[in-house]
Amino acid sequence: MSQRKACCVWFTGLSGAGKTTLANALNAKLLDAGTQTCLLDGDALRKGLNSDLGFSEQDRRENIRRVAEVSKLMVESGTIVIVALISPFEQERETARTRIGAKRFIEVFVDTPIEICEERDIKGLYRRARAGEIAEMTGISSPYEIPKTPDFIAGSNKSIEDLAVQLLTLVSDRLSEL
Repeated sequence: MSQRKACCVWFTGLSGAGKTTLANALNAKLLDAGTQTCLLDGDALRKGLNSDLGFSEQDRRENIRRVAEVSKLMVESGTIVIVALISPFEQERETARTRIGAKRFIEVFVDTPIEICEERDIKGLYRRARAGEIAEMTGISSPYEIPKTPDFIAGSNKSIEDLAVQLLTLVSDRLSEL
């Protein structure tokens, strides 16, 4: 019996960049194609699996480590895993890539300017960070390291639908290489 081909699509970008929106759009397209998927969203993970973690640099690194471990297990089981996680540090994203397997890891940088992210800020996080109410806010008081060599850059100049179609093609191409 052959194992199903699977991979991890890892969305990274600032809060409010559109990671979850784009991840949901890709997930819907994969589900429509009859593919087994699992969407791991940073906010949901922080309420469950990672509820014991804060936002210090050490806790952020542990958050990413745990998500990478879960993703690896799911990919090994034949599930396409879609991760929507700020994941601000290049080293941790590279560790996730290595842990999951470079051929099975697709890094998507959702490249949205911070000004647009702040306009979309439905949770009020940027406003609170600028007022000094939130320490360690990525992009404000804590760094976000832009990916050096992402597999895909999702710019804010294209529609979610167009980006999801391009990502579906990228995933299909990657799976055919496995």
